[in-house]
Amino acid sequence: MKESKLRSLITKCKKYGFLFTELVKRDFKKKYKRTYLGMLWSILSPLLTLLVMRVVFGQFFGKAVEHYIIYLFCGNIIFSYFSDATSGGMGSLLANADIFTKINIPKYLFLFSRNISSLINFGLTFAVFLIFCIIDGITFTFAFFLLIIPIVCLIFFNIGAGLVLSALFVLFRDLQYLWSVFTTLLMYASAIFYTVDGYSPLMQRLFLCNPIYVYIKYFRIIVIDNAIPSIQFNLLAIGYAALAFVIGIFVYKKLNHKFLYYV
Repeated sequence: MKESKLRSLITKCKKYGFLFTELVKRDFKKKYKRTYLGMLWSILSPLLTLLVMRVVFGQFFGKAVEHYIIYLFCGNIIFSYFSDATSGGMGSLLANADIFTKINIPKYLFLFSRNISSLINFGLTFAVFLIFCIIDGITFTFAFFLLIIPIVCLIFFNIGAGLVLSALFVLFRDLQYLWSVFTTLLMYASAIFYTVDGYSPLMQRLFLCNPIYVYIKYFRIIVIDNAIPSIQFNLLAIGYAALAFVIGIFVYKKLNHKFLYYV
């Protein structure tokens, strides 16, 4: 049974491979359409945000945190990827309603293509992040290869969240405003520009209930602390990704048959 489903999935990937590639190209180009700098904004946008955070919060937290620029960058790069992938993924179905209402194709392709576009942006910013690490005197070790773990986890987490958001957004358009407020709240709860060391042990454990904070902390443990996260921490990171992905598939399948009635 599982083998037949896997074959079916592989067949679909081959069948719609060209379409998927074109959707990714379209989403990436559309984001920077009629801009003078184009894809350079993928790099400039997080750098400008980083600069603002450094100026605003540096005098309060910069002296107490080693490699504060990199500390900020770890939080900014992860949260920006999450925000871009989920916010863009939320409207991916509705934005392509004219296509899937006329042609019988898997609707999740639109969400996946939007996530790949966000991943490309993340990859460009990550390259700049590594350059900043070199400038700031960060020691590169074998542990850096383990950064692939939180990145892959974040990919699946974003897809799972996107499946839920895109399905619900078709039914409830107010979701975009609620999600905007929620992501703002989440940003302040993810310890991007401040540390949690001054909080009680209980509060520090409560921060771990935030998946985005977990992925940010994973980056900081490897890059700044030059250490490898514990097995328990790895299981927590993987667990959040798996849970979001499973919930996303469940909700999407549950609501999939209603999409055509609401677009």
